Amino acid sequence: MDKNKDQVIQQQPVHRHHHHHHRHHRRFHIWRWVAGVVAALVIVAAGGAYYVYHTLHSTANHTYIPLNNQNQSGSALNKNKPISILLMGTDTGAFGRTEKNGRSDTMILATLNPAKKTTTMVSIPRDTMAKMIGDDGTNIQKINAAYSIGGADMAVNSTTALLGVPVNYYAVINMGGLEKIINALGGVTVTPTLSFTNTGYTFTKGKATEMDGKQALAYIRMRYNDPKGDYGRQDRERQVITGIIKAAPSLKTLTKFQELMSQVQSNFRTNLQFDDMVALYSKYRDAGKHVKQDHLQGVGAYLNGSSYQIGSTKELQRVSDLINRSLDLPTATLNNEETKQNALNPQFDWNAGNSAVKYTVQGADQVN
Repeated sequence: MDKNKDQVIQQQPVHRHHHHHHRHHRRFHIWRWVAGVVAALVIVAAGGAYYVYHTLHSTANHTYIPLNNQNQSGSALNKNKPISILLMGTDTGAFGRTEKNGRSDTMILATLNPAKKTTTMVSIPRDTMAKMIGDDGTNIQKINAAYSIGGADMAVNSTTALLGVPVNYYAVINMGGLEKIINALGGVTVTPTLSFTNTGYTFTKGKATEMDGKQALAYIRMRYNDPKGDYGRQDRERQVITGIIKAAPSLKTLTKFQELMSQVQSNFRTNLQFDDMVALYSKYRDAGKHVKQDHLQGVGAYLNGSSYQIGSTKELQRVSDLINRSLDLPTATLNNEETKQNALNPQFDWNAGNSAVKYTVQGADQVN
């Protein structure tokens, strides 16, 4: 009996020690389990980020149409150099892979200078007389016809020739896409330049207004009650785009950007690749802090019965110098088809709002 008792007493410490070791072993398992969960969450998060990145990359590829003579202009983005983007707007429906349908009713040449932290936007009136670069012979048309004739290539090349400035990138969007962008950003703030009502929306001059997509389009599209006509519409377009630039920093995550791109992919085309878009957002965001606005001012004239805006040589040179300086480039004297035609019309009254003196195009194969 005592012998058995001694055996029990001797075994107890062993038993207690074994129990203590078991608890330690269990805690080790718990920490390993927690570490495993954390690792799993990291893997899932990384996988989610990769999925978003991959989806965004695929979406960007869907919107990408390069220019025929596309050079390594992307290096300018990577080197933080000033860049130019031709922004075009159309009223057409969803875009195809080769986009040539519809005229570009909106044409704005924007330059972004990250060092100076400035964005310069210059509207080019859609009725501006211009030579179609890339078409056969000398074809004189309204500048907005370039997009319908030869797509983004002709629009970019004709703008480059008209103003004597480089155009690195283009972006074309239809009104449906613009509405979606504004809604995705949570709206834009615009201060109307005049009071009017359009499609059920009322705008008050001087009153800062938060606008959703539909309201912003109603603000842009009004034309006939504006005393400045199409130039007034251009002012309002630049106002809304400035509002978009100011609101863009609200897209702080890849997921938000991916949602936006997915919504507008059928309404948007550009020669910006995915990495270009990322560089544009990350390196050029500060350029949106100071936005300068301007426009090419034309003089009204009729060519073959069609109403045109003719840019004087002085005005074309002014805009050319403005854009080149915003890109930190030297200015150069314009010598193109437009200045040539201006020289052939010495009698034309450039000071008239709509000149009564006829402007005659000479030596062109086509004037429409």
